[in-house]
Amino acid sequence: MDTFTTITILVTISALISFFNYRYVKLPGTIGIMVIAITLSILIMIAGKAFPEMHGFVIELSSNLDFTKTLLDVMLAFLLFASALHFDFEKLKAQKLPVLILSTIGVIGSTTIFGFLFYWAATLLGIEIPLMYCFLFGALISPTDPVAVLSILKKSKIPPSLETIIGGESLFNDGVGILLFVTLREIVEDNGIEFSWAHSGHLFVQEVFGGIVLGIISGYLCTLMVKKIDELQTIVMITLAMVMEIAVCGGLLHVSIPLAAVTAGLMLSNMTLGESSSSAHLKELLDKIWGLIDDLLNTILFVMIGLQVVIIPFFGHYWLISLLAILFVIVARAISIAVPTVLLNRSLNISYNKMGIVIWAGLRGGISVALALSLPESNYKPLIVSASYLIVIFSIIVQGLTLNKVVNKLAT
Repeated sequence: MDTFTTITILVTISALISFFNYRYVKLPGTIGIMVIAITLSILIMIAGKAFPEMHGFVIELSSNLDFTKTLLDVMLAFLLFASALHFDFEKLKAQKLPVLILSTIGVIGSTTIFGFLFYWAATLLGIEIPLMYCFLFGALISPTDPVAVLSILKKSKIPPSLETIIGGESLFNDGVGILLFVTLREIVEDNGIEFSWAHSGHLFVQEVFGGIVLGIISGYLCTLMVKKIDELQTIVMITLAMVMEIAVCGGLLHVSIPLAAVTAGLMLSNMTLGESSSSAHLKELLDKIWGLIDDLLNTILFVMIGLQVVIIPFFGHYWLISLLAILFVIVARAISIAVPTVLLNRSLNISYNKMGIVIWAGLRGGISVALALSLPESNYKPLIVSASYLIVIFSIIVQGLTLNKVVNKLAT
């Protein structure tokens, strides 16, 4: 199956699922699309013996997608740029301290707590998995997924200040998450590697600061160009080219593509387009176009997540530990948020009720699945992939559907 055929089939399936959800199921967009895609995949798996051709077709389609590369190297830059472009930078500045705390201390604390809890549960259940792999699992599942979070927040009734904190956290916690994941993955790939602050610092500078610098340079050059143009078509092409350049250069330079895309998006979020009196209208049209791109790619992404069911290695003895992992993720996030919030309550200005909303709104999504699939082959990878996928399903469907109820109860 060639690339164009694969894309055509994927877009067609996405369009049909989107239509079916809008016309009949009527669940919130991304949630409904994922539910239908997962249900469709499960039905195909069940009917696999009766219709082996259909089952084989879906497996071939899912295998050809290369979910990890497609999401992390291609789609993520567009999704994060579109999200950052619509983000209010002034509101983000006003909430910079809680965003900074949650995206650093929160991620590190959650990774550590989850790693110990998962290792304890696995030992209790007689499942052999090294502690370092448990921390690696924690590193890929602890950061909230900006794509999932922002797509759900758009449809929620969450207070604006909390929306800024939760959205900002999801945009910026990739830096710490990437540092932890890359460092721990190198350690588990070679047991002879010892932890080194110098090596970790080098990775941090290269991934995080390198991504921010790439985003600043790209955003600055793009801003210089679009300020001198009053034609929407050219402005859209320039921004598209910039995001593509970030995706390509980020991969070649081994810097954080997500952070580069977010940085560029924030730089362009409050800019003035063109030199005529129609600049405000141009900015509004540009926002709508990138909003449409965001919605289309989100639809395709959640269909891709749903279709991954056919190739995720679910095994009988992984179900209990995977269900426990869902609980551990919530507990780890709760503790990693509660401790700094209590200690810095005056500075963060987050009440206990609002803290509950922040905890429940920390959704995981396709990035966690993609990172799990990128792990080196080992006896422990199937467990981590399976548990990650179940956590993502619970996060998007259960937490996503109940977020407004939690907000209504706690936002007093």
